Amino acid sequence: MKVQESRENYLETILLLQKELGQVRSIDIAHKLEYTKASISRAMSLLKKDNLITMGKSGIIELTEEGQKKAAEIYDRHRAIKDFLINIGVSEKTAEEDACRMEHVISNEAFEKIKKYNDK
Repeated sequence: MKVQESRENYLETILLLQKELGQVRSIDIAHKLEYTKASISRAMSLLKKDNLITMGKSGIIELTEEGQKKAAEIYDRHRAIKDFLINIGVSEKTAEEDACRMEHVISNEAFEKIKKYNDK
């Protein structure tokens, strides 16, 4: 997995967990992604260094304004690609799996065309 893809997966996961749980801790991310706590700790340090998250003394992880924006963009791409794939006949399970991979590499031009197609 490329660094950018990994970073985007973490941001998207934090966003989804915030919606689901309200508050997010490293252990929540570890469980969701099935990664070790050590891997999550390292990733959170990098996201914090890049000013994409904050971590309170109580261990609560929050997206910064920039992190929130990036996470929302990634999630928007994911949903649009998944919907597109389902609309053209791909099974929901496969569409979910493929959207997870495609959301990181799709060009802006192709993404805009998919959104336009979905809006028909």
